[in-house]
Amino acid sequence: MDPRTHLLLHGPIAPTLIRLAIPSTLIIVAQLIAGLAETWWVSRLGTEALAAMALVFPVLMLCQMMSSGAMGGGISSAVARALGAGDVQQARVLFFHAMAIAVVMGAIFTLAVVGGGSWLYAMLGAGEEAIVILANRYSDWLFAGAILIWVFNALASVIRGCGNMWVPARIILWGTALLLLLSPPLIVGWGPWPGVGMLGGAWALLLYYALGSLALLLHLLSPASLLRPRWADAVFQRAMFLRILGVGLAAMLSAACTNLAIATATSLMGRLGPEVVAGYGTAARLEYIMVALVFGLGSPLVAMVGTCIGAGERSRALRVTWIGAAMAVALTESVGLLATAFPQVWMLAFNQDAAVIEAGSLYLHWVGPWYGFFGLGLVLYFASQGAGRLAWPLAAGALRLALAVGLGWLLLHLTGDLAYVFLALGLALGVPASLAVVRHNFPLRAPFASLLLLPLIVPGVVLGTAMYVFEV
Repeated sequence: MDPRTHLLLHGPIAPTLIRLAIPSTLIIVAQLIAGLAETWWVSRLGTEALAAMALVFPVLMLCQMMSSGAMGGGISSAVARALGAGDVQQARVLFFHAMAIAVVMGAIFTLAVVGGGSWLYAMLGAGEEAIVILANRYSDWLFAGAILIWVFNALASVIRGCGNMWVPARIILWGTALLLLLSPPLIVGWGPWPGVGMLGGAWALLLYYALGSLALLLHLLSPASLLRPRWADAVFQRAMFLRILGVGLAAMLSAACTNLAIATATSLMGRLGPEVVAGYGTAARLEYIMVALVFGLGSPLVAMVGTCIGAGERSRALRVTWIGAAMAVALTESVGLLATAFPQVWMLAFNQDAAVIEAGSLYLHWVGPWYGFFGLGLVLYFASQGAGRLAWPLAAGALRLALAVGLGWLLLHLTGDLAYVFLALGLALGVPASLAVVRHNFPLRAPFASLLLLPLIVPGVVLGTAMYVFEV
């Protein structure tokens, strides 16, 4: 047995999770710095540019979450389960299936977003034509290279499924350093170079994904790789596609619900003006940071749970899940409470407009306390990927979307008060995770007990959703 596989099956749980989470967490910290730096540079271009980025950001995060956390989790889970069962050959075959899925999904994103971006951003764009035009130009360049994003994350997921977290970490850290160097001159200029505005950020990001994909592929083909796939392994089989897609597609639907909830909230904010859109978009970026932070713990969790399930060690898989959940809640709730207590510190880092700061601070004040529940739901989602069972996280994501769309719209029209809308968004973070806790043995058996709480929220959600859909 490979030493990494042995560690996942027999190592002490908490120290192993922490050890494996270190490289993933370093990745996340580096990427957060790069993302925040790009937001800061774009904010130098004015409120319109910041609002345009707020429109595109949920779509970009949807692509990244689907390719990395969703389908990437399906890839890591399939590879980990194959290695847990001692079948290295099957893991090699899964590599080629993962690459085929990544190319097809990347092409679908390019066609959908480049072809439909004008309609999408007009729907979310607060009626400001200049903002929609900026968002569409930035988005066209960025999503023209969506295949690069998908291939990069698929390659990294294959390596993580082998229990190797450090190789993707090193490559991503070097790439992030490149982003930090390239983004400022490309966005705002440097010396005689005038910069190209928001498009510069898209160019730098695509170069990062292209060079990173090449580096990850070279590692997989090198003697240091556990798999070392060969062309002879490229025999496509329906069963191998299903091993990945059975987890990946359900996870993608769950990720879509998460991002649709934020996109819908952006649409609601758009009725109140570009300053509110910019404020909400800047504040909600912290939620994506929570996703990224938990992903640092979730990547090894997928590998550990998947390997245990493949080896028939279900009781260990459950212990891994709940230890990881405790870590995630402590991390995300700490950040949430800080954001609640000092919201203006976050907002002032990106904008000086009083209306933007007020809207963003109000959001963090109401939603920040729910971040611990958000972290709990995320880590259970990753554990379910490793177990190959995504029905409950998918139901929880749909419930979150219904609360954000239905209850948020209803409260906005009944009260006209942003505070109540943000309260609904906080409930949308907390309720799905709370229901998951009710079924105490998550993620391996059915959640009947949690259904008892649904009558408390269904009437308002159904009414609000129906009114929202009718109006749209």
